[in-house]
Amino acid sequence: MEHFKEQIERLLISADVRINGSRPWDIEVHNKELYRRVFSQGSMGLGESYMDGWWDCYALDEFFYKILSAELDEKVRNWKVLIQHLRASFLNLQRKSMAFHIGEHHYDIGNELYKLMLDKRMAYSCAYWKDAGTLDQAQEAKLDLIARKINLKKGIKVLDIGCGWASFAGYAAEKYGAEVTGVTVSKEQVKLGSEQCKGLPVEIRLQDYRDLDEKFDHIISVGMIEHVGQKNYRTFMQVVHRCLKDGGLFLLHTIGGNKSVKNCDPWIEKYIFPNGVIPSIKQLATSFEGLFVVEDWQNYGADYDRTLMAWFENFDENWNKIKRIYDERFYRMWKYYLLACAGSFRARKNQLWQIVLSKKGLKGGWDFKA
Repeated sequence: MEHFKEQIERLLISADVRINGSRPWDIEVHNKELYRRVFSQGSMGLGESYMDGWWDCYALDEFFYKILSAELDEKVRNWKVLIQHLRASFLNLQRKSMAFHIGEHHYDIGNELYKLMLDKRMAYSCAYWKDAGTLDQAQEAKLDLIARKINLKKGIKVLDIGCGWASFAGYAAEKYGAEVTGVTVSKEQVKLGSEQCKGLPVEIRLQDYRDLDEKFDHIISVGMIEHVGQKNYRTFMQVVHRCLKDGGLFLLHTIGGNKSVKNCDPWIEKYIFPNGVIPSIKQLATSFEGLFVVEDWQNYGADYDRTLMAWFENFDENWNKIKRIYDERFYRMWKYYLLACAGSFRARKNQLWQIVLSKKGLKGGWDFKA
């Protein structure tokens, strides 16, 4: 036992984290079996032991910022990571027969939870904080940024692949008079999104992206390709290409990784986003090579840290309103998810990209004023 403790303690010290220290990012250990569990199970052991109440930390976001900046995630790896990598290499984990699994596992767990956690339009992706002071303002700024980047106008027909609770669809229809078709694999998102867009030229469908075969003036996809998987990136881009009219624009808004990977963190995969994977620049560029011309590629990944902290603040403040539906273990799981991700973006392990693509390049270039 002492052997495991000494090794974990040495690693944490290298990241400026102490066991039972007094600083906000130090951890308080309640069960001494934690050290063996983390050493043998890596990130899975760390996450599950937190859910089980084996340890606590006042500032989980700073704890993760510290350990990820020190790259401890690369130093404590185990056989489960290898197995996940092999599964992702040989199997298509995001094949069509699995398309609706993520909707059921993550997005269908309760609209009340997301209503209380997100902004008023329920945008579940990185906000744009450049000139914003509140989450509502930052999310509206993000929606408007997307609308302006694709030169949205009245009567324009837009496809939103992975539309969520129709945040963009509602905004685009209300503010610009656009006609929007949104597709999602979540039944709850279809239900609430359709309600929120009642009376607007918006259609929300329960549909896998691979079944799309109709033309649109512009296409967007916000926070969805993270569910597509590296074996399907090319198929995704081919679907967009066949559905986009000549002269139209495709805007892809996605979390991005600094390295090409085939699977995500084991704990995140099991509890939050099953079969999720974050694409790299290389993987995305390969997927649309020969299909699209890059008009613009923006990175504002640092804004996701602030977005996640705002979501956690809302979730934490409103917990008493929904704790009848969930249990304390869920609270710890959700807190761990939001704050670990905030720490990851703070450490610049993950990025947030908005990529504007055209089929053959726009004559005279892409004209956009921030």
